[in-house]
Amino acid sequence: MTEPIAIGVIGGSGLYHMAEITDRVTHRVTTPFGQPSGDILVGTLRGKRVAFLPRHGVGHIFTPSQVPYRANIYALKTLGVRFIIGVNACGSLREDYEPGHLAIPDQLFDYTTGLRERSFFSAGLVGHVSVADPFCAELSDVLYRAVQQVGGTVHRGGTFLIEEGPRFATRAESHIFRQWGCSLIGMTTAPEAFLAREAEIAYATIAHITDYDVWHISEAPVTVERVIETMRQNIAIVERAVAKAVEMLDVQTDCACHHALATALISDKRAVDPEAIERLRPLVGRYFAD
Repeated sequence: MTEPIAIGVIGGSGLYHMAEITDRVTHRVTTPFGQPSGDILVGTLRGKRVAFLPRHGVGHIFTPSQVPYRANIYALKTLGVRFIIGVNACGSLREDYEPGHLAIPDQLFDYTTGLRERSFFSAGLVGHVSVADPFCAELSDVLYRAVQQVGGTVHRGGTFLIEEGPRFATRAESHIFRQWGCSLIGMTTAPEAFLAREAEIAYATIAHITDYDVWHISEAPVTVERVIETMRQNIAIVERAVAKAVEMLDVQTDCACHHALATALISDKRAVDPEAIERLRPLVGRYFAD
């Protein structure tokens, strides 16, 4: 490749490609964490080079717990990506966050059960990255304004609870999640956002609401058919919003996300396993340059 690709888009359920991307080149990337969900499509969107990756693979073949999150983020990092726009279908846990609306959450609650690898760090090199604020505020603001400008109904803020899946929640779970103060419920943003922070990539998501989960007594329980019906209506506005956000984003912006490891690496450099450094070189190489 002749130039780094600063912007990555990870498409979720319903968003498997973007028609507006031109000058397309497909990259097959191999990582120490296995293969990504699929080939990465690199092309031009609103005058900027972007890398597009379908989270669930071509044909939606990976369950939320089977998505190769580490390979996806690592692969985008090796292409030079500094900003990731995630797209996530989700349920609403609030009356005012209606199906068909979009939301830009500002918090995450990881309610997954331990099946997913949550970190790039393991034996040989230890890092404790801060995710007190798991979404990039600057990128989130761009996404919020982009949705407004393309005519979508959008909410700023809210806690996004991530359940294991692939089943939907029980009514008891849904009511408890509401009592906890959560606004949205989905299955894929964790550990994706945490891994992006470890990779020093600014990450934010457009969550498009497909249903009221199962807490809303006046609505029928969530089903795949109902989700897909609303999803189809959402995707058109989501595609326009992503394109607008790419147009608006200053790829030279430098934020705290891009320096997340500066105070996170705790291992004594003299004791770090050289193989661990080599495995994570795209992420940590600048901290071990000497």
